[in-house]
Amino acid sequence: MSRVVTPMDYWSNAMQVGWIMAEAQGVIAMRTMGAMGLWSVPKTENSRMLNEKVFAFLKGGTDASLAALAGKSPDVVAAMAIKPIRQATRANHKRLTKRGLKRA
Repeated sequence: MSRVVTPMDYWSNAMQVGWIMAEAQGVIAMRTMGAMGLWSVPKTENSRMLNEKVFAFLKGGTDASLAALAGKSPDVVAAMAIKPIRQATRANHKRLTKRGLKRA
């Protein structure tokens, strides 16, 4: 027997997308300040931000496609698409926050 999908299943996905948006804004701000010389960012930050996006979106799309082909419910398919993007934004926010302002 299949699992009963509840509104909370969809709400959980919406919350994850909310976290992605909030953390992404913080990451954008820290990377922008890093480009201006105000925030401590590694020299590889620009190439890193491009490479990780490709990987996260590709992994999310692949995982969601496989879940859909396996007959999973829409909330599970969406969660599979969201998960790698959420992991990337969480890791970036945590990593860049620890670096802090650049010391003169």
